[in-house]
Formats: sequence, structure tokens, C-alpha cells
Amino acid sequence: MQVVLASGNAGKAREFERLLGGVFEVQPLPEGMVMPEETGTTFRENALIKAQAVFTALGGDSAVLADDSGLEVDALGGEPGVHSARFAGDGAGDVENVAKLLALLEGETRRAARFVCWLCLLLPAQRPGAEPTLVEAVGEADGVIEAAPRGDDGFGYDPVFRPVGWRSTLAEASPADKDSVSHRGAAARRLHAVLEERGLISHGS
Repeated sequence: MQVVLASGNAGKAREFERLLGGVFEVQPLPEGMVMPEETGTTFRENALIKAQAVFTALGGDSAVLADDSGLEVDALGGEPGVHSARFAGDGAGDVENVAKLLALLEGETRRAARFVCWLCLLLPAQRPGAEPTLVEAVGEADGVIEAAPRGDDGFGYDPVFRPVGWRSTLAEASPADKDSVSHRGAAARRLHAVLEERGLISHGS
């Protein structure tokens, strides 16, 4: 089954191709398509906004997968949360976002944090007049924020996020090791299970 990923983030596209390649042929967002403004206050709301916008733009004939994910830091009251991608302001990149996070946590001993990923998959209606099928899944990964970035792989906050029980950050891990503990990995595995439970894919797909 082909599925269009409702994201222009190349890092996410690579991860979802690894995570769901056995189930879906993950297609990039069509060139020139503009993503909607993320006005939701939760990861689920933003994932739905993106999924529905791209699904509608493609005429309702293509399966669309959207995720909204981010970092929740205990000492910051759950921030940056849904603002993770633009924590340092509109147009800011990963380096700026990480720098702001570390500046806010300077001298802070409470470093617990978690990554959260909410997935929304919209499947075309099975018959004329029917509603599209919505499948949702959520995944989390617990860890701590390091004092300085380490590692060159990954993206986003991966260089400063060390999963519970690990000595390395996500940016120092191999793709397979990262997928085994990451929030997207957990969400993808849950999505696969839900699709099987609902009979939308065959067992073992």
C-alpha cells in the first residue's frame, strides 16, 4: 500500500521508511504542496490537521500518514511540547532549538524528558459515500537531557536526548538502535498492531 507522508521533514521521511517500509511504500509530500498551519494545542490535534489537509488536497484517493511529535521536559512544565520544531522562533533550525533548550536548563538538575509521537493514518473510503478510515497510534520514549550535544546522526533534539538506561544520545546511535527505543518506533509498532487488529492488513505484513 502506498502512503503519502504529510511532512516536508526529510529526517522523518527516512525514519518512517525504515519503520513502515514492510507495510507501506512511503511517498514524500508532493512538490509544491504547502502544509497547513499547526494551530492545535495537542500532538493529536496537529497530526489530524496535517493528515486531513493533505488527504483533502490529494482528492481523498491516497492514503496519508501524518505525525506530530515533540519533546516534553519536566523542568520546563512540558515545554517545548507542540512547539518543539519552532521553539527558538519561526524559521529556527535544530541547532537554534537545542541551544535555547540547553540555555533554559543551565544549572538545572532535573533533566527528565520524553519524546512523544502521535500518528494519524487516513485511508480512502472503501465505497462511494463512505467516510475515510482513521487509524491512530501514539508512542513515547523516556530519557534525560544532556548538558551538551553529542553525535552527528539523527535530527531535532536527538543530540541532547539520552534514553533511559543508555550511555549514548540518540544522535550517537545506529538507526536500528534508535528505532528500537524511539517515540516514532513505538508509535509505528503500535500503528502496525492496530492495523492488524482491525483487519486492515494481514497478520505478519
